[in-house]
Amino acid sequence: MLSETLSKGLDRYGIGQKLRVLRLKKKMGLVELGQHSGLSPALLSKIERGRLVPTLPTLLRVALVFSVGLEHFFAEPARKPALAVVRRGERKRFPEKLGDPEPGYHFESLDYPAVDRLMNGYYVEFEALPRESARRHEHPGAEFLYLIEGKLTVTVGEADHQLGAGDSMYFDSSVAHSYRREGRKPCRAVVVTTP
Repeated sequence: MLSETLSKGLDRYGIGQKLRVLRLKKKMGLVELGQHSGLSPALLSKIERGRLVPTLPTLLRVALVFSVGLEHFFAEPARKPALAVVRRGERKRFPEKLGDPEPGYHFESLDYPAVDRLMNGYYVEFEALPRESARRHEHPGAEFLYLIEGKLTVTVGEADHQLGAGDSMYFDSSVAHSYRREGRKPCRAVVVTTP
């Protein structure tokens, strides 16, 4: 019987789960794996469910069936799921364009530490500028905007869309678009773009 410390230490490798993933990838049942490895299906089932910790020779028999080394069961996954927590005080504020004396908006990245992101999240504060100052831009992908506060006109192509607090909008960002704050009250939004 293993001590609690050893059990917890081995659990983190997920040997049973890794075995199950290998078996299912090959579309192999426990009986078939048992025939190839010389191990009983009941024993293999206990290993997969984490009820039994295999010895190294037992694990090697399984590894040989799938043409992997023992390190497959003990190595950390090559790619961990993307995860990032960004505290409010850690965010950096940037103007729409660096060096621009009158940017149309300032933004803060909400997810900058996450690697391999499938989307990009921003907190945006729109500035009060004359109507003709709204700069059109475009980028591949899509954009989602949720207006937290204020009034905003979003021009996509030739169409203007007025948004108020609590409104949201999704659009193809490869079409030229611009933002224009309406009125004197602050205007803030969360904007999500896809790369």
